[in-house]
Amino acid sequence: MTTVAYLEGLNDAQREAVVTIQGPLLVLAGAGSGKTRVITHRIVHLIHEGVAPNHILAVTFTNKAATEMRERVVALIAQHQSSARAGIETQPTVTTFHALGVRILREHHETMDLRRHFTIYDRADSIRAIKQGLEKAGYNPKQFEPRKILSTISRAKGDAQSRIDFLSEASSYPARVTAEVWEHYERIMREEHALDFDDLLLKTLNLIRDYPVIREVLQKRFRYIHVDEYQDTNRVQFEIVRQLTGEARNLCVVGDVDQNIYSWRGADIANVLQFEKQFPGAKTVFLEENYRSTKTIIAASNTVIAKNKARIPKTVFTENDTGEKITLHVAGSGAEEADYVVSTCAELIANGASPSDIAILYRTNFQSRVLEEAFLSYEIPYQLLGTKFFERKEVKDVLAFLRLSLNPESTADLGRIINEPARGIGKVTLLKILEGKRGELTGATAEKVERFETMMRDITDCARTKPVSETLKFIIARTGIEVELKKNGLEEDLERLENLRELVSLATRYDGVDAEASVEALIENAALQSDQDELQSKEERNAVRLMTVHAAKGLEFPYVFITGLEEGLFPHERLDDAGIDREEERRLFYVALTRAEKKVFLTFATVRTIFGSQRINVPSSFLNDIDAEHLETTERFPRSSASGFERTIFLD
Repeated sequence: MTTVAYLEGLNDAQREAVVTIQGPLLVLAGAGSGKTRVITHRIVHLIHEGVAPNHILAVTFTNKAATEMRERVVALIAQHQSSARAGIETQPTVTTFHALGVRILREHHETMDLRRHFTIYDRADSIRAIKQGLEKAGYNPKQFEPRKILSTISRAKGDAQSRIDFLSEASSYPARVTAEVWEHYERIMREEHALDFDDLLLKTLNLIRDYPVIREVLQKRFRYIHVDEYQDTNRVQFEIVRQLTGEARNLCVVGDVDQNIYSWRGADIANVLQFEKQFPGAKTVFLEENYRSTKTIIAASNTVIAKNKARIPKTVFTENDTGEKITLHVAGSGAEEADYVVSTCAELIANGASPSDIAILYRTNFQSRVLEEAFLSYEIPYQLLGTKFFERKEVKDVLAFLRLSLNPESTADLGRIINEPARGIGKVTLLKILEGKRGELTGATAEKVERFETMMRDITDCARTKPVSETLKFIIARTGIEVELKKNGLEEDLERLENLRELVSLATRYDGVDAEASVEALIENAALQSDQDELQSKEERNAVRLMTVHAAKGLEFPYVFITGLEEGLFPHERLDDAGIDREEERRLFYVALTRAEKKVFLTFATVRTIFGSQRINVPSSFLNDIDAEHLETTERFPRSSASGFERTIFLD
């Protein structure tokens, strides 16, 4: 058989996955094995075989991943357009689960009794509404933790449970309180024409499952479905995929059991382990050749993950060079650990590495503080993942004006910005407006409210007629935010103004469609951001990356530092409380190791200050999972037993 151009350069396993286009397909892809390459080439192959691009769907988890996959597909189609149907105008749908949900719900909003321009709650909006729900139910928000209640509701929705389902199983007092608060929470969202993040998926599932005509329409539209990072799917995501796949069963999922690290947010490893049972006749292809890392890194990571029992055995290998041994460093304290990490970064940079080639990984966010101090003292540029652009106050304020222009019933947005900047409109006045008692306002108060309403009408007119970037400029000027931020000349205020200018710049990418659609696109992008979406490219910012291991999933760097390898920290001490088991913690360590291309540095502090108290540490038991032949140590290092009890082994 003649090999077409886009199949050249694929290894045998990759090619097998690409050309298998009928029926269910499970691709078990080891770290760095080219899974995105397989999905993108498979899409091009489908088009080559005569499938219309608009019948192809690929779903992943982050906007960043979806954007990169989309760009690669478009580039491949252009490169091989003679074989991939030259001149095609439509493109495959490459998106995230939540963006897909938004698209489907907006398209069928009337069926679900939703406004087309429904508001998407962010976490802060949800917590506010939960607090209101607690108060309406007669409970003290200080007595019941709103975040915990929200987390319980979120987990239930991820398991495809409705409030009624949850209530029927609520046997404990906290569960019954949660169910009661959930009822008020739903009512608040209905009043504000809003959905939370989890509703975007649960209501999409309800729509597809409960309305056969709509389900059939979507099945005919998406005849070939791809799911990336399948091991991270929860119950509701699995059910959406199953419903969309239908009888055609043209489903390709790509995942790795060994990289399942999100059980705490509902990811179900069984979706991979039971794939062949859920989709009888499924074909399985193993991608085991790693193109990212050295032989040393691969050998070490293989010995680590082999200790887990809940997995599908595979052996990742590479034809890359052996590379350097993994460096293990013991520090006297967290501050000494940070100094070692940053001074080593300085050496790497002095020897030709770019700052953006380096990633510092840690188990929990608090570990970043001492590292940041060290980077500042060494004057090495760094970027901290976790401070989301769209969560900055000034950005949220401007977007609230934008959302309110589309959805005037959004009391959350109204409450946020009616007195931002200060207009002398107090809480009592706001309460009268929310209660529909606008007519009771008199004198100066009524005039202030009238001016605000006039301003909102102007903003709404602009949002409906002008490109979204122009609307944002108008909001920043018309609301007085720009004047307010310039007034005192404070550096932090000017920085906030720069953030708003960056928001306008970002919005220009949505200006090519009609006004309301561009507003929708920007608002959705802001609502569906993940940590990785905040990661600036090498070209945008040449800086060392600091992030949790969870945030590093799917990324790669030439040099990786894994810090805080101590019992109780990594693996984390709250295993049982958080519903995390030791095998998942080991998978997390495996993910950390396999982010590295050239070199891994492991660090451990004998003493660490946590919440103001000093703790004497035992080395992480995961260090024992690495064969000594793959390690070099900066000094004599005590290794712990797998059981957590200390035993001293001196490594030369």
